Amino acid sequence: MAVRLDHGDDDLAEVHEINVTPFIDVILVLLIVFMIAAPLATVDVPVDLPSANAEPQLRPAEPLYLSVTSDLGLLIGEEPVSEEGLAAALEAKTGGDREQRIFLRADKTVDYGALMNVMNELRRAGYLKIALVSLEAAAAP
Repeated sequence: MAVRLDHGDDDLAEVHEINVTPFIDVILVLLIVFMIAAPLATVDVPVDLPSANAEPQLRPAEPLYLSVTSDLGLLIGEEPVSEEGLAAALEAKTGGDREQRIFLRADKTVDYGALMNVMNELRRAGYLKIALVSLEAAAAP
């Protein structure tokens, strides 16, 4: 009894072309995923800015603090001032020196827009050197 291992000439012809349809399907699915995910990656996140871990800078001997309280009141040092009288009060405190740095500190409940209004008033008055004051964060181990 003999077994024939050769099945004759029934071989299928080899196809030398690559089927790219599955590849295109995968690329289109990835494109759709990234088109949906990209806008979600740019969503604004609430930020709490009152503390910083940056190295503290040297302070001048008598720094000029401008404070914005939680009820949007303005204080230069310990003296209350109105928003309209801010430029005149700064002029009196600095002696007209617009190169003096103003240290701006605000309560963490103050709206960002209100803080920007105060900074705009400082800019209109000619005081461009503004330092934002924050609490020092604990150093990471």
